[in-house]
Amino acid sequence: MQSDITLLNLNMLFMRYGQEIERELHVPLGCLYLTKALEKAGFNVDFRDYQTCPSDQPFDMNVFLAYMDKPAPVIGLSCMANLLPFAILAGRELKKRYPDRKIVLGGVGPTGVEDLILRRFGWIDVICRGEGEVTAVELLKAFRAGGDLSTVKGISFRSGGAIVHNGDQTRIADVESLGFPAWEKVDLKQYAGYGMMTSRGCPYQCTFCSVAPVWNNKSTSRSAKDIVAEMAELNRRAGVRLFLFQDEFFVSGKRHVMDFCRELVRSKLSVDWKAFGRVNLMDKEMMRAMAECGCLEIRFGIESASDKILKEIRKGFTAKKSLEIVPQAVEIFPRVDTFFVWGFPFETMDDFNQSLFQMISFRMMGARILPSLLSLLPQTVLYKQLIDKVKLEFCPWLLPEFVFTGHEIADGGEIRIPPGYSEYFRLIMEKPDIFPGFFHLDLKNNVFPMLQLLRKFGFYPNSPNPDLKVELTGPAAAVVPDSAFPSPEKLEPLELATRASK
Repeated sequence: MQSDITLLNLNMLFMRYGQEIERELHVPLGCLYLTKALEKAGFNVDFRDYQTCPSDQPFDMNVFLAYMDKPAPVIGLSCMANLLPFAILAGRELKKRYPDRKIVLGGVGPTGVEDLILRRFGWIDVICRGEGEVTAVELLKAFRAGGDLSTVKGISFRSGGAIVHNGDQTRIADVESLGFPAWEKVDLKQYAGYGMMTSRGCPYQCTFCSVAPVWNNKSTSRSAKDIVAEMAELNRRAGVRLFLFQDEFFVSGKRHVMDFCRELVRSKLSVDWKAFGRVNLMDKEMMRAMAECGCLEIRFGIESASDKILKEIRKGFTAKKSLEIVPQAVEIFPRVDTFFVWGFPFETMDDFNQSLFQMISFRMMGARILPSLLSLLPQTVLYKQLIDKVKLEFCPWLLPEFVFTGHEIADGGEIRIPPGYSEYFRLIMEKPDIFPGFFHLDLKNNVFPMLQLLRKFGFYPNSPNPDLKVELTGPAAAVVPDSAFPSPEKLEPLELATRASK
């Protein structure tokens, strides 16, 4: 049977360490929910998960095109910000080989820069915005009926030489109505990480967050019974014993969490799980209930220990709350992750030193510390506040963790860009308004002094070449030559909280 759409998942954990490659496969939830909605509407979906591409060179375009052989009339590419440049270049090669196909971009990656992408990259036909299950069905119906896209909500496209942005799609109020993801499209047993969606969206207004704006800062949640039923089904089908609750708002309130814990205990499922939480929504009773029914790890977005910074980024709590909850959590859970963001342009060294002191304190208590350099993504409130006031700078040996792509080679405390991917990084450097998350704010006076202290206290590896001199460039400069980068050395993989291992 001829497929109506080839849907490709480009979200992947693929990293290079010197001559070694590390990859870990996670069930592609978003695409499988989308597949389920499309097939329920009567469309035939050719789903492909690029995580499963066997090549050690997945970003080689010949490898990519071989994997994408004979696609359906509509090709949907789903990506996050880190692989948006690759998705755009991949779309170009697909259009060259299959000029009659419609190329559709979706996922978090193109959000906020739809207009710029459509104006500059003529091979991208349509961009889907926000929640996709209803939009994708309406889009394929429009293509099938002859191509009038004017009534399809939640898309951006070209029409008569103009860029058109249709109104937003209405959010799905009952996420349980979607059913379970289309697991039959994949071999569940090949995956290491089994994420679960217990909710969609977050009502908090954190200015640096790129995810909550995609959902218009509105949250919808599933019932405890439905969540546990999915866990039981995955356990039955694939023997899954460890679940990752990756959504930002699993801990939406005490009643919701306690209901889930009681339901999981009633189910008698022998499983473990991990979840994100907010320190201002936790208490000791709730944490004990979570740990007693299998929660091995709780992850807190602390971000800063400066009340001034927490207020500026609209985090919704004070440093005092972190100091109250994290020590309790360390006593209750086998592992506690604490995330800190550094490199805010309004962060003074005094602010940063408060965070550094808290990071050291939490580490001594037994928490795992996960600092992340600010990635100024275009979906964020912070980007919109700052973009007309700051200068974006590109540093070829230092990228924010959030936008590691797999093209670069991690080398101790720095990264190296192989010459074979010069076009990829040239695209990034020449289009800072589309890819601002790869850039920095005030390297000399802000980022580098903070990085030096983080290295001093062991939160980042020391540079393999401390005397390295790199000319820092503005966004429109040419790609820095390969000779400017340090030589690769073997190192241990970075600690990433997305990993499935215990």
